[in-house]
Amino acid sequence: MKKHIITFLFSVLAFVYANAQKKSSAQFTELYQNYISIKSSLASDDIKKTSMAAGEFLKTAKTVNSKMIPQSQLVSLQSDAKNIAQAKTIDAQRKTFYRLSDVMIGLAKENKLSDKTVFVQYCPMAKGSWLSNEKQIVNPYYGKSMLDCGSVKSEIK
Repeated sequence: MKKHIITFLFSVLAFVYANAQKKSSAQFTELYQNYISIKSSLASDDIKKTSMAAGEFLKTAKTVNSKMIPQSQLVSLQSDAKNIAQAKTIDAQRKTFYRLSDVMIGLAKENKLSDKTVFVQYCPMAKGSWLSNEKQIVNPYYGKSMLDCGSVKSEIK
């Protein structure tokens, strides 16, 4: 009888853990996709789309379970997204994107953000990194003026 109870409890815990993992993976994937939207909007020099994308990122960040990532990182992501959404200039949005990218790169190294390869890219002119879902450089720090400035620094699979 004891053996059956232990087996049952283990099965329940395994089920709960698997469902929590799926949920966390889905939240990270959505957060990453929102991040990519911010990056793409910055690369196209579109302040309004960047603000909207940052607003969506903020909504998603507010749903992330604080047990999945350190509280300090979660607060930073939310704060940066809010600042990008409220910024009055594309330059101000880009300035905050540096910090948002640094935190997202850290998350990408510790968590699975996508089923596909995630590329860490770097612009020596801007001295900043960002994540991308493609190898091709589309620079969010300079937009159309230097769209292909940068290189792939690493790949996260």
